[in-house]
Amino acid sequence: MLKVSCFYMYFCFIRQVTFIFAAQLFLLRHILKNIFYCLPLSCLLLASACCLAQAPADTVVNKAGQPSPAAVVPDTAANGNAGSSLKVPATAVAVKKGPFQPNPKRAGLYSAIVPGLGQFYNRQYWKVPVIYAGLAVAGYFINDNLTNYRAFRKAYIGRINNPYPTDKYLNIYSSSQLQQLQNEYSKFLNLTVLFTGVGYTLQILEAMT
Repeated sequence: MLKVSCFYMYFCFIRQVTFIFAAQLFLLRHILKNIFYCLPLSCLLLASACCLAQAPADTVVNKAGQPSPAAVVPDTAANGNAGSSLKVPATAVAVKKGPFQPNPKRAGLYSAIVPGLGQFYNRQYWKVPVIYAGLAVAGYFINDNLTNYRAFRKAYIGRINNPYPTDKYLNIYSSSQLQQLQNEYSKFLNLTVLFTGVGYTLQILEAMT
């Protein structure tokens, strides 16, 4: 009798482990499917923005398209002749540093690696907490939908495979209601992951503009 009880307990343990493993595989398949759907769109938008964005010009030419001539500055110190002049190359003339001009491609690359880093590079510091507030909200809803999905799925599988269920929803939801709630939270989880991917792409494009 003891051997039978031990065997039954071992069988129940293996069955529960199998159910949990199957649920994890199902969830992983949904997450990978959402990533597969979001990745081409993100890559397409990023490639389009890279083609449209152009870095500021590095050189300046005159109207004729030729390099600027050498600058002529008076030489008042040599031999006391105020009228003499000294030719100095234009590159040697001190140029006043202009305002900061960020590189759009570099900003987009920074935001693709770390969200908000491109905005920080662009010196738009106020946008960084806004981006991370959005990420925090997205993380909260992903965790909430994932937790509820797992709970309802586990209860539904237990109802199917156990004639005497003991889940916490026993006197609250029927098996059909558990299945419906499982499907609804699965849809909510997919939409949350999709919107998070879209928001991640938009913050990259915003850093490049």
